[in-house]
Amino acid sequence: MKINRRAALVGAAAVAFAPGAVRAQEFPSKPVKIVVPFAAGSATDLVARGLGMKLQDILKQPIVIENKPGASGQLGASAVATAPADGYTLLMGTNTTNAANGALFKKLSYDPEKDFAPIARCVTGVNALVVNNDLPVKSVAELVDYAKKNPGKLNYAEASASQRLSGEMFNSLAGVKMERVPYKASPQALGDVATGQVQVMFPDLPQALTQVQAGRVRGLGVTGPQRTKVAPDLPAIAETVKGYSLVYWLAVFAPAATPRPVQQKLFDAIAEAMKDPATVQAMTQGRMEASVLGLDDFAAYVKAETKWWTDAIKAAGIEPE
Repeated sequence: MKINRRAALVGAAAVAFAPGAVRAQEFPSKPVKIVVPFAAGSATDLVARGLGMKLQDILKQPIVIENKPGASGQLGASAVATAPADGYTLLMGTNTTNAANGALFKKLSYDPEKDFAPIARCVTGVNALVVNNDLPVKSVAELVDYAKKNPGKLNYAEASASQRLSGEMFNSLAGVKMERVPYKASPQALGDVATGQVQVMFPDLPQALTQVQAGRVRGLGVTGPQRTKVAPDLPAIAETVKGYSLVYWLAVFAPAATPRPVQQKLFDAIAEAMKDPATVQAMTQGRMEASVLGLDDFAAYVKAETKWWTDAIKAAGIEPE
């Protein structure tokens, strides 16, 4: 069948000048904002700022980092969910905001599945089990023993879904009962562990190591299925508490209706940024693992992770609030 040359040219022009295509060709033409739904100083903030520095060079536009902590990440996630779907407002999301919150709350201010387009998983990491220095325990086994012999005397601080599930999973699998003390921000919670207002916490490893190395808290273990090369001296909790395992992830999301060409351009820029060792070091401080996964593959991963976190939260006996 012969194709009319004029018709073909008209069709090609229509595709080239479709709204999404035009936006992709022009994108970005102004600063891009990455909303961090947790406090400055958190692992999420660290990753966003490290990534943003390199994206500025690649995208040739300023990258603005905006912290909007609160409500287990709901404030920041909601701000992005309702933002214009043009690629200029992004979320540095986590397993908390985009996989676990649906099982933790009876009503969310956003829909984790319908309101976002998954762009790229950036890093994965583990939490650490830390205790106040005055607590007379120096290992996971000693903490379990102390908790069993002193019911009602231990509290654990948490400021995210991964921290909360870390604590409740510990309670369930170790057969102990530490009471939960919720916080809006991890740095404040960890500070209260250092001063003894709360005895136990499961912060992300980057925050934990800073405080452990400064001598402000004592590190007992990590939440991954085995020891991490990042902190080989810290045993896996699973070495003492069988079946214990929790890994978190940090990733970039855009509003759901963001044109696919813009999504692709964002992913390509992130993937390029994370090929740079200096950028990965700035993002992880050597305390998380670079783990890039993008677009459709990442979307499938988020669905699988949502099921895992939902099942784990139910298994730990956590009732939605």
